[in-house]
Amino acid sequence: MKILKPLLTLIVFLSGHSLFAQYTEVINSNRPGMSRSAFSVGTNVLQFEVGPYYVKEKRTPLPKTEVSGLGVDFSARYGLFFEQLEVNIEGNYQNDTRTVFSSSASETKRSNFKYLTVGAKYLIFDPYKNEEANKPNLYSWKANHSFRWKSLIPAVAIYAGAHYDYSPNSYTAPGIEGFSPKVMIATQNNFNGGWVFVMNLSKDRIGTDQSDFTYILTLTHSFSPQWVIFGETQGIQSDFYADNLFRVGGAYLWDKNFQLDTALTFNTKDTPSVLNVTFGASYRFDFHKDKEIDNGNSAEEEAKRQSRRNGGKPKKVKKKRKKEDTPPKEKERKQEREDEDFD
Repeated sequence: MKILKPLLTLIVFLSGHSLFAQYTEVINSNRPGMSRSAFSVGTNVLQFEVGPYYVKEKRTPLPKTEVSGLGVDFSARYGLFFEQLEVNIEGNYQNDTRTVFSSSASETKRSNFKYLTVGAKYLIFDPYKNEEANKPNLYSWKANHSFRWKSLIPAVAIYAGAHYDYSPNSYTAPGIEGFSPKVMIATQNNFNGGWVFVMNLSKDRIGTDQSDFTYILTLTHSFSPQWVIFGETQGIQSDFYADNLFRVGGAYLWDKNFQLDTALTFNTKDTPSVLNVTFGASYRFDFHKDKEIDNGNSAEEEAKRQSRRNGGKPKKVKKKRKKEDTPPKEKERKQEREDEDFD
């Protein structure tokens, strides 16, 4: 019930990634939110996403503590082999100062990875792959802007990866070190009017004392080709840490390969309260090439088709005579006339 409550209260919030296919003409970034799109970046596309942030946390009940510092979210994504497949590495590194207030304040400087994950994502279902069915209706404004019930069917991707933690790490539970599995399901709905809804359900550090269950709901709206706004809710539940985080922000498409973004993260509790301000960017190196389609128009294929049409026999082609060629009989008559004239 702790997890369902924020889901019901924040179903209106969002996920920022409007894609209708694997490869797109413009960059497909997971930023500015923390959710992961169901779609990959496209084959032979290498993409980097980074988001430096400022963090401020305060715990009001005793023991009263305060955390302030800087961190960075980062990821590298690559489309490999198939349009549906993406391999990636993701992480979060933070450097901060933790102050405990008692009879006298004591400070502890900390720095480490909050998480570092390597994995692969694969699109198992794509309701938007039929391009003809998703083309706009040139004759009806209503058809293009009315609600489509089939848009409730989401694209679905699965993810499998592994965390790597090394001890000591003050951002994780004691004794967490080495590799541990992570799995995730990512869904994405693309609605009319530039609205996109993404949902992530993930289980992190499976089999350890900090096995987190996390959900992320993101709603994105693009109101121009360059500008996107988003809202997001993230719930985290484990024996080590639990929280409900909210994010709002936007992104600007600088050009087809470069995106800038910003976001504000906060929560509604005081154990501790959280405030993050993020400025991020995404850039892709686009080496994608469309596959060449052999339509069978070669001379050899054309000959085979003609043969099939003629019942397996090659079509006979009449040889055309050149204009200057004269039939043999005509040559004889011409010679006879010349002989008569000579006589």
